[in-house]
Amino acid sequence: QVQLVESGGGLVQAGGSLRLSCAASGRTFSNYAMGWFRQAPGKEGEFAASISWSGANTIYADSVKGRFTISRDNAKNTVYLQMNNLKPEDTAVYYCAATSLPHLRVGGGSYNYWGQGTQVTVSS
Repeated sequence: QVQLVESGGGLVQAGGSLRLSCAASGRTFSNYAMGWFRQAPGKEGEFAASISWSGANTIYADSVKGRFTISRDNAKNTVYLQMNNLKPEDTAVYYCAATSLPHLRVGGGSYNYWGQGTQVTVSS
């Protein structure tokens, strides 16, 4: 089992920045690729970013590319999502997830473990 706890959400004005953190415990963190997903009110969840177990490879949704950066610190068992130039449409609950599958994954069904989510609200 892997337990994931997100933090760092909050209320920010458009154009501002936030950094989300996801602390992992349980099995060896570096064995898992990690992803960030988000779900806006009344909408389906969507993929935001993913990072390989080593941190060498990343992938982003087109909607966040160039504004968000995913990173990880395996010594701290933590994955981050730096979000810059935030827009009102980025408002959502953000979830981190872990997958034991190889290669970067954009489908939520590929992830074995999920956190409880952290709310991000961007005001216009």
